[in-house]
Amino acid sequence: MTITVAQCPGDLDTPRDRLDWITSELAASPGTDLVLLPELFACGYNIGDAVTRRAEPRDGPFARAMSDLARRYDTALCYGYAERAGDTVHNSALCLDATGRLVANHRKLLLPPGFEADHFDPGRDATLFDIGPFRCGLLICYDVEFPENVRHLAAAGAELILVPTALGAEWGVVSDHLVPARAFENGVFVAYADNSGSQNGLAYFGGSCVAGPRGEVLARTEPGPGIATAMLTHAAVASAQERLPYLRDRASLPWVTS
Repeated sequence: MTITVAQCPGDLDTPRDRLDWITSELAASPGTDLVLLPELFACGYNIGDAVTRRAEPRDGPFARAMSDLARRYDTALCYGYAERAGDTVHNSALCLDATGRLVANHRKLLLPPGFEADHFDPGRDATLFDIGPFRCGLLICYDVEFPENVRHLAAAGAELILVPTALGAEWGVVSDHLVPARAFENGVFVAYADNSGSQNGLAYFGGSCVAGPRGEVLARTEPGPGIATAMLTHAAVASAQERLPYLRDRASLPWVTS
């Protein structure tokens, strides 16, 4: 399976601008199986109170437009958005398969203080699903910085962890070191998609990447808007987990109960 991380310009203004950008990228680089986009891609991340006004249900207008794109380009799409659910708003990400069908919706589990804690309610559930032949898990930005989250998904059978993010420029250690470490310590693929440039005074790191199950970086975007693509195989996961059986051997630790 091929996966593409799409690093969009942070200063795209409206949801329409964001749809136009990903449409042009899909048209220019067809043929990938799965495209991963950043956190809150649908509305923009650093937009203050406007995030509440731009929140939509998981089957809202933006999702329907993305579903049309998935069908048109025969590719699965995973992206972040502000999810309105009754009286609450969540920092969420959803995944559409190549037929445009919703296959997963994840609500961010851990909200950093400030903008996110002020505008969103946290999620409560782990998110596992299938895209083509791969068992996938879905986390959002800060979620992946807790080893427990990736370990839980990997122990449940995930081979690929998808992580939309809005990583700030001062936190490059996450993209450069932590994401490959999460892949290595679980023997799984981890895909991580950020914005580029800046948005309303917030500078983004970029560094969107795909890390392999031995901790190697298989693909990384250049600075600025763009994409990077990697090939994933089941054999790479099986080989890495056999070579370093962390998931099996952790059960021998006296404090591990599940």
